[in-house]
Amino acid sequence: MSASAHPVEVLIAEADPWTSNLLQQLVLDVRGDAHVLQVSDGQAALARCKRRLPDLVIADGELPGLDGLELLRQLRRHPRTPALPFVLISGRLDAKSVKAARPLAPSVYLAKPFNAESLRLRLQGLLPERSAAQATRAPLLVSDLDEYLDSVREEGQGAPLLSDVRMAVSQGLQSGEQDLGELEAVFARDPQITATLIAAAGAAAQHQGAPCQTLSQALHRLGISRTLNLVLGLALQRSGQLRDPRLAELAAVTLQQAQRSAELARWLALELRLDAELCYTAGLLHNIGELALLRSLQEWLDAGGELSNERLDQALRQRAASFGSALRIRWRLPFGLRELIAAFYGLGRGVYSREALVLNLSSCLLALPAHEAPQSLAEERCVRLLRLDDSLFERLPTALYQAC
Repeated sequence: MSASAHPVEVLIAEADPWTSNLLQQLVLDVRGDAHVLQVSDGQAALARCKRRLPDLVIADGELPGLDGLELLRQLRRHPRTPALPFVLISGRLDAKSVKAARPLAPSVYLAKPFNAESLRLRLQGLLPERSAAQATRAPLLVSDLDEYLDSVREEGQGAPLLSDVRMAVSQGLQSGEQDLGELEAVFARDPQITATLIAAAGAAAQHQGAPCQTLSQALHRLGISRTLNLVLGLALQRSGQLRDPRLAELAAVTLQQAQRSAELARWLALELRLDAELCYTAGLLHNIGELALLRSLQEWLDAGGELSNERLDQALRQRAASFGSALRIRWRLPFGLRELIAAFYGLGRGVYSREALVLNLSSCLLALPAHEAPQSLAEERCVRLLRLDDSLFERLPTALYQAC
């Protein structure tokens, strides 16, 4: 296929924001310079096509209002659009629906839940190749780091993907042999995967009972196929891997802190017969703001920005908390989970659940100087409210709260 002389435009019509973002990542993995437009209903997609035709349309078959099949039908009626590449993703697999779509000649007709790895490979044949001129880096629109961080705080993509999972996920998509237990074992130590799956499961089940607050709950709500798709989307994000050695080292330390907090909170919860999985999740996600900030700094460097060690330290001190708060709110993580994460940093005057007190105790233990015994925390508010005695501290494994 010859190289395209203009920036490739791809229109994604998908109501679910997490699926839409996954589709965007699949497109950008094939054409990193593509201009991706995202709309949530068929009427908006049709209106955009009437103003200017994209190079490719990817549409959900069950869009609100004008559905994906009708959008395809409307586009095929126009004399300029019969050859427009169109990917239709539909939950309707009955003979009547397939028969209705066949005369409209969609380039790809996928069943839900679709296989993201297969779609990524199909996109390589649908999108024109990138020319050398289009491979150049886009310039920064701002020249000041503070201004840049202000602009991305509310819309950042979260933490870097610290696990090397793309190959494992790709193999899982191809073989279909993984079960939920295997996925949980692979993903449970990664804050970005955990937070993303909880948020996606919550969005998919807004009116279906209790909120989704743990990885296990998210996996059961999303199922294997959608879980693998979402994680593959994370693995495809270029900034999901930190290439600057300073950022990568800081992220590794931050991840280690998150995992220690999670393990400690889980141990305490088990000892006190509380919700251990919820405490583990809150511990794992407590410092996701630092990780999200490091990812944004990598994006700043990728776009040609400069970052001294002094500015890096300053950004971490001044901005990590606000990045974490913005991320948890934008992803609509359940209030109960956010409350536990906040308790890790301190207790106000309100009434707290015992799980929240466990998170605060975990923070106190991790901040304990190496020469001090856990019993020195006896007068801490969380210890008094939990009514702990010395026997619990005597059983506490030193490795859980003291860094090696």
